Amino acid sequence: MAWTSNTTTPPLRALRLLAADIKLAHSVFALPFAILAAFMAAKNGTVPFFEWSPFAGQLALIILAMIFARTVAMLANRLLDREIDRRNPRTAGRPLPSGRLAPGTALRVLLICAALFMLICLAFGILYDNWWPAILGPPVLLWLSAYALFKRFTWLCHFALGSALAISPLAAAVAIDPASLGRQPALWLLSAMVLLWVAGFDVIYALQDLEVDRAEGLHSIPAKLGHTGSLWFSRLLHALAAAALVAAATMDDRFGPLFAAGVGIVLLLLIAEHATAARWGTTKLALTFFTLNGVISCILGALGVLDVLGGT
Repeated sequence: MAWTSNTTTPPLRALRLLAADIKLAHSVFALPFAILAAFMAAKNGTVPFFEWSPFAGQLALIILAMIFARTVAMLANRLLDREIDRRNPRTAGRPLPSGRLAPGTALRVLLICAALFMLICLAFGILYDNWWPAILGPPVLLWLSAYALFKRFTWLCHFALGSALAISPLAAAVAIDPASLGRQPALWLLSAMVLLWVAGFDVIYALQDLEVDRAEGLHSIPAKLGHTGSLWFSRLLHALAAAALVAAATMDDRFGPLFAAGVGIVLLLLIAEHATAARWGTTKLALTFFTLNGVISCILGALGVLDVLGGT
């Protein structure tokens, strides 16, 4: 398809269409884990939190980088899938497949966000003498932009999406203190939890497109295993995610009763998510996919940060 369109969309309206389409509010899935990992990497057990003068600036840069990186990933997904989305009744009304927005406009916004992300990565080197974000920034952006391609050749596409979000806590830790990845195994367990958790709920989300995936020759767990098999596969992934979360909670001494309570709440919410999916299928997807999973990330992020700070 051409990268231009006969439709001329005013710039502000184009930005509103893009913002609504990529749903910036869904940054809540990964952002709390990045913030938690930043606090874990920053607190070394000896320096009081309120003396960490650089930390506020670093945290602000991490949050901005997360927003720009996610925008790049979502726009790449929309651009790569626009022809498939046009043939899918569920997605045909999106701005790009419907023709309300030209692909070239989305590409320009993607490139601007990618440039801003890289400027933030460079800022860590210039301001904090940490050049790892600048070194790792380009391959991270490429990986985030490519996850939409996986469903064209493997049912492991759900893990590609999970890994895209699982990068966030590791990247945040690297931005604060690259050495923390070697000293804190809980950071890796937290990332593993995010990967398995996201892949699990993406399998549920993909049930909406089971028939479309099969008709298009696309690969996904629903297309491979069907409705019932996919639900069981998602349950397995979330059981493994829960195990990784419990391991992280027990391995890091800074996690105490607050984070433990959060882990318990998360286990109950995952059970509720699967009970809802088993009974209602995709008809209550707003609850099973968006609400419950958004609550999971916010609870773990907030209670984890409070526990880490509690040891100051």
